[in-house]
Amino acid sequence: MPEPVAEPALNGLRLNLRIVSIVMFNFASYLTIGLPLAVLPGYVHDAMGFSAFWAGLIISLQYFATLLSRPHAGRYADVLGPKKIVVFGLFGCFLSGLGYLLADIADNWPMISLLLLGLGRVILGIGQSFAGTGSTLWGVGVVGSLHIGRVISWNGIVTYGAMAMGAPLGVLCYAWGGLQGLALTVMGVALLAVLLALPRPSVKANKGKPLPFRAVLGRVWLYGMALSLASAGFGVIATFITLFYDAKDWDGAAFALTLFSIAFVGTRLLFPNGINRLGGLNVAMICFGVEIIGLLLVGTAAMPWMAKIGVLLTGMGFSLVFPALGVVAVKAVPPQNQGAALATYTVFMDLSLGITGPLAGLVMTWAGVPVIYLVAAGLVAMALLLTWRLKKRPPSALPEAASSS
Repeated sequence: MPEPVAEPALNGLRLNLRIVSIVMFNFASYLTIGLPLAVLPGYVHDAMGFSAFWAGLIISLQYFATLLSRPHAGRYADVLGPKKIVVFGLFGCFLSGLGYLLADIADNWPMISLLLLGLGRVILGIGQSFAGTGSTLWGVGVVGSLHIGRVISWNGIVTYGAMAMGAPLGVLCYAWGGLQGLALTVMGVALLAVLLALPRPSVKANKGKPLPFRAVLGRVWLYGMALSLASAGFGVIATFITLFYDAKDWDGAAFALTLFSIAFVGTRLLFPNGINRLGGLNVAMICFGVEIIGLLLVGTAAMPWMAKIGVLLTGMGFSLVFPALGVVAVKAVPPQNQGAALATYTVFMDLSLGITGPLAGLVMTWAGVPVIYLVAAGLVAMALLLTWRLKKRPPSALPEAASSS
């Protein structure tokens, strides 16, 4: 973890502006993800003539690359410092746009074009993991570890904002200039972010001896498990709420997703100091309770308004889970390993969101759509019990976790 320069305590607007000035680089990386998200599946399937399998694979390659590269991103951030990792990641985002551009140039050779698209997606996944992990650690290095929960929260806010802006903007770019126009936009966003990042001052990397990956994993995996169980609620809302509304013959699924996003972002903005005041584990348990109620309301909804209230509560509950548990997880290791700890902890959410879709789909086929929300509520209840156990009996090897709860 980078070491902040000693200075008077930050608070309020000045603190938030300092954080936003760093996490805007994560915003840029996620904007390069959102821009092609609504375009590439249709381009691969309709314009290039490949099957839906290949269209889905092109999108999934980025997520697999992000998942596999996250632990390396955290470790390199600990060793080299987060600024270098952010610039490296943003350069990867730029290269992904170059891959799209070359794919457009090679459109007369479909297999080569598809290969270039896939290569661009892999590079984007690696770039995002480095830019995202690095920007969090850079932000913590600038404002101090006391505010790590707020830094993580702001990172989530800019992530949602970038994805929400990116998809419709990408469609407009594609309508304006085809894949070439989209590629140039991605490259422009990434290049601008690199140019803004380069003149900013670095923060010092901690010079302590790093722990091996197995030791880091051993210290954070219980917090990661609680996160992965709670992430199932988010996964089934994001993936299946449209099918749920269709099965009920209701309108308004898109508005329900909007409610979830409003609740998610609004909760983070309304309670910026909740984790510092109550402790990460206490906040996580409160959030789990709210999320469980929301999922139960969705699963048992007989009227559209019940489902909408349930989705709203699920968004509120899930909002602070990641930063609340993340604060405790990164304090479970020495400062020189906190980048690796944050990246390893994040992998559990990546894995959860990756497997929730297909597993929930199997449950839905067997028992119907509403049941998946009841099952997700059960998984969040397991996360609540696990977190309660961690609070009552913190792992003996993790004194920091005990003091943070």
